[in-house]
Amino acid sequence: MSSDTHNAAPPTPESTEAAVQAPHTIVHVIATREEYLAAVDAIAAGHGPIAIDAERASGYRYSQRAYLIQIYRRGAGTFLFDPPPIGDFSELNDAIKDEEWILHAASQDLTCLREIGLNPTRIYDTELAARLAGLPRVGLGTVVEELLGIHLAKEHSAADWSTRPLPQAWLVYAALDVELLVDLREKMGELLEADGKTFIADQEFASVALRDFTIVRVEPWRRLSGLASIRGQRGLAVARELWEARDDYAREIDTAPGRLVPDAALTAAAKALPASKKDLSAIKEFTGRASRSQLDRWWAAIERGMATTDLPAARAPGESIPAPRIWSDRNPEADKRLKAARAALTELSEFFHIPLENLLTPDSLRRLAWAPPEPLALDTVARALAEYGARPWQVDATAQKIVDAFVEASQTTVQGDEPAS
Repeated sequence: MSSDTHNAAPPTPESTEAAVQAPHTIVHVIATREEYLAAVDAIAAGHGPIAIDAERASGYRYSQRAYLIQIYRRGAGTFLFDPPPIGDFSELNDAIKDEEWILHAASQDLTCLREIGLNPTRIYDTELAARLAGLPRVGLGTVVEELLGIHLAKEHSAADWSTRPLPQAWLVYAALDVELLVDLREKMGELLEADGKTFIADQEFASVALRDFTIVRVEPWRRLSGLASIRGQRGLAVARELWEARDDYAREIDTAPGRLVPDAALTAAAKALPASKKDLSAIKEFTGRASRSQLDRWWAAIERGMATTDLPAARAPGESIPAPRIWSDRNPEADKRLKAARAALTELSEFFHIPLENLLTPDSLRRLAWAPPEPLALDTVARALAEYGARPWQVDATAQKIVDAFVEASQTTVQGDEPAS
C-alpha cells in the first residue's frame, strides 16, 4: 500500500462507516519481490501481534490458493500482497513466525497460507473466540459491529479474487478486514477473561495452529450431489467417470468444477445412461459452460463407465459408523447412550455458554456411544476422548458426564428388557 497507508492508524468507530463508503486512501497491492522485501522489513519493525487474512477464489477457481494476502501490524500499517507473482513468502514468515497471528476463522485460511510458506506457531482466532464467548453470531462483520460499534461492509466476501486488476472497492474491503482485528482481539480477550475461559481459548488456539486442514477423501466422487438417486452399480460407475473427467478438466484449466458442468447435469446423465452422444446432448439437465464444447470428453467418460468391470460398491467403503438416524434399528443400546449423553452435554453447553459442537465434536461423541471403552470408567473414557483429539479442558468438562449418561442409558435398557411381573 502507499506510504500514507502504512503509517495510518486503523479506523475508529467514528470514521469507519465513512471509510467503508468513501475509501480513506488509494490501496496499493504489492506484486514485486522488491516491494515485498521492503514490506517485510517494515512489518518486522512494527510491534505487537500480526493481523492476517487471505482471499481465495472459491467457486471460481479449482485451486484454493490465496489470491490476496492482507497484513496489519501496529507501528507498520496495512499491506496487501499479490501471492502469485511474489511466490514464496518464507522471508515474511521468518520475520513474524514467533509473533501471535490474529485470524478470523483460521481453519479457512491456514492451508492456503501454508502453501506459500506462511505458517504460524501461535494464533488467536477471533471467530473461535466468539464461539467460546457464547456470542450468538460469529461472522466478522457482526462481531466487529457488536464489540467495536463499527459497521463493516461484507459485500465482496464471495468475489472472484483471482480478478486482475482488483477493483479499488474490493481492496478497501480487504484492508478493513485486517485493520480491525487487533482491536477485536483485545475486546475478545477481555470477554473470555471475564468468563474465566482464557485457558480454554488458549488450548483451542494451540490445537488449531497444529492441525492439518488439508482434506483427503476416499472416493471423492461420492460427494456428487444427487448421487443417492442413482440406482445400480453401472449408474454409479458412469457417475464416477463423469465426476473424474470433470475434475481433471477443472484442474487443468483452474476453474471450479461446478462452473463447467453442474452436479445436477452429471447426475441426470448417470441416471439416463444415454446410448449415444446425441442422446447425451438431448438431456435437458445437461447444461453448463462446457457441456457442449466438451461433449466428446463427457461421452468418453460415459463409455468408460459403461464398459468398466471395476464397478463401485453401492455404499462408500470405510469403517465409519452409521448415521445416527438408523441407530435405533442397528444398535439400540448405542442409540440410547448417544441420546442420553447428548442431553447431558447440551445442559453443560448451556451452562458454559459454549456451543455444543465446541464443547465436544459430534463425531467424538458418536464414536464413544457406538463403541464405548471397556471397562466403562472415567479414566477409559477420558483416554478415548484424548485419542479422538479432545483438548484437556474438554476431557475435564465432559468425561464424567458421558460416563454417567452411558450408565443411566444401560440401566434404562436393562429395566426395559425385564419382563412384566
